[in-house]
Amino acid sequence: MNRRRTRMLSLLAALCLAGCAGDVLESPKVRSAGSKAAEGSYLVTLETTRGEVVVEVFPGWAPKGAERFRELVEDGFYDGCRFFRVVPGFVVQFGINGDPVVHAKWNDKIADDPVTQSNKRGTLTFATSGPDSRTTQLFISLKDNGSSLDGQGFSPFARVVSGMQYIDEITAEYGERPDQGAIERDGNSYLEQNFPNLDYVKAATINESDDGDDTIGN
Repeated sequence: MNRRRTRMLSLLAALCLAGCAGDVLESPKVRSAGSKAAEGSYLVTLETTRGEVVVEVFPGWAPKGAERFRELVEDGFYDGCRFFRVVPGFVVQFGINGDPVVHAKWNDKIADDPVTQSNKRGTLTFATSGPDSRTTQLFISLKDNGSSLDGQGFSPFARVVSGMQYIDEITAEYGERPDQGAIERDGNSYLEQNFPNLDYVKAATINESDDGDDTIGN
């Protein structure tokens, strides 16, 4: 009897934790009960200086953006990229390669995707400088930014499914001070000299063996 009671209590505790996790980030609209997360979705691990962050990419959300992101990850573009812009309560931004030659290779712009998902906390979206101007820079929303960003054409293509606590911990010491033009021109040497405490992506890799799941990090 005691053994059965212990098993029952353990099961109830697990169910409670699962329910609490689901409140952190809203499940994608494209999910349906009993089915795999959006067809073709996949996971990418961002090994950061704060900890391991896993994002799930949904090509159906923003096909062009998702395709560019995959190409960049496969090329190793984000390895060593600093989180150069951190606005508490808004976004964390990265995506300028530390080698100016590598960055210039990916400077061609891609067309916009329609906004099919809201810029909620934990979503991953390409930064823009106007219509059809997406290249390599990304931001992760630190809160629900839908009311301010959705109408401007910012189209999320992925969301953090674990390790969001590490995104929250990324240093905001320098705010928006790093100059993007200087980063593109001089790479990480400029950042290391002037902003030595910036957090960064050590490596970004595609989890080829994982089809995605319903786990949501906090």
